[in-house]
Amino acid sequence: MILGKIVFKKTKALVSFGLVLILVLTIGLASCKQQQAVETSSETSIQEETTIPEETSSESSIETTDGKISEMEITGNINILSGLEISDKVLNSRPIAIMIENTPDARPQSGLISADVVFEVVDEYGITRFVAVFSSYDSDLVGPIRSTRPYYAEIARSFDPIYVFWGTAPIFYKVVEDLGLDYLSPLGDESGNSSITANFIDGNGVDSMRDNSRVAPHNAYMFTPRIKEIASEEGYDLEGGQSSFHFKLDAPEADRGDVSKITIDYSIPQYKSIFDYDSTSNKYVKSVAGSISTDRESGEQIEVNNLIVMVTDIRESGDSAGHMIVRTTQEGEAFYFLDGKIVEGTWSRSSALYPFTFKDKEGNVVLFNRGQTWVGMVSGIDRVDY
Repeated sequence: MILGKIVFKKTKALVSFGLVLILVLTIGLASCKQQQAVETSSETSIQEETTIPEETSSESSIETTDGKISEMEITGNINILSGLEISDKVLNSRPIAIMIENTPDARPQSGLISADVVFEVVDEYGITRFVAVFSSYDSDLVGPIRSTRPYYAEIARSFDPIYVFWGTAPIFYKVVEDLGLDYLSPLGDESGNSSITANFIDGNGVDSMRDNSRVAPHNAYMFTPRIKEIASEEGYDLEGGQSSFHFKLDAPEADRGDVSKITIDYSIPQYKSIFDYDSTSNKYVKSVAGSISTDRESGEQIEVNNLIVMVTDIRESGDSAGHMIVRTTQEGEAFYFLDGKIVEGTWSRSSALYPFTFKDKEGNVVLFNRGQTWVGMVSGIDRVDY
């Protein structure tokens, strides 16, 4: 009996121990599952917080304060004036804006073919001059270089450039100074109205040259590599600049339009420009006064990827020299020619210190093709025909 009691007690103890062990294991398993659930939830939360977004294409549709960009914009490692990818061949220099003459005695010009942007505007007596802006490419020879006017300086200022000109009328030096332009000129203000002084040498063969095969003043030339050296000596920054342009890829050939000829009548026949569209190259071949515009050194014809016509107020000042007054701020109508098509819209600019903004009629920022852009400023829509 005593042995039976002992066995019973041991059995009872074992059963009790087994029940306790089962209870402990059950609680422990439940706790592990709960902890696993917490850890899994925590891991999921961390993954969601640290998800790396997929790489986006360098061509993306974006919105800006200037309005919606309705097509795929090219961004990334590109030149701000041409949209071309920066490489050993395509530079990213601070813009250099140079005043270039356009009288018949100055044609064909040197260097225009290498400019990223060219503005053409009427001057006194119906002639036109160019503000040619270089950044993507250097040009060994640029010219003929001539004097500036207030509106040319204001146009140049839109790029925050190094501004190159061959003097100006005494009353206009102050405009250049007030715009805060980093300038290069072989002539300075002797009137005392501004602090503009000559800062390179006229025709010494190093800073600049005079071409004896042409008659002065149609024979002054410079070299953009030397321009950069002089600018550096003057303490000017060789990096930076600002741009009015946004870029896209060329339209496929099947999607190109048939607006094949654009005529800009600035003033008199000697300055009437025609741009003939070539759908294969998707470029516009420029001519003036009935002759193809070419580069003097290479003989190559000037072809541009985009053409802009800006309508603004242009009038005579009434002074004895016949100087003009051209409005370069506020807003006006604009016509954009690219891909064989025309886009009607507006241009605007709140200050002469800022870039231009180019929009279509719906208020979308216009995207231009990569390459060279030619801009003509005229006094009315009757001055452009297409």
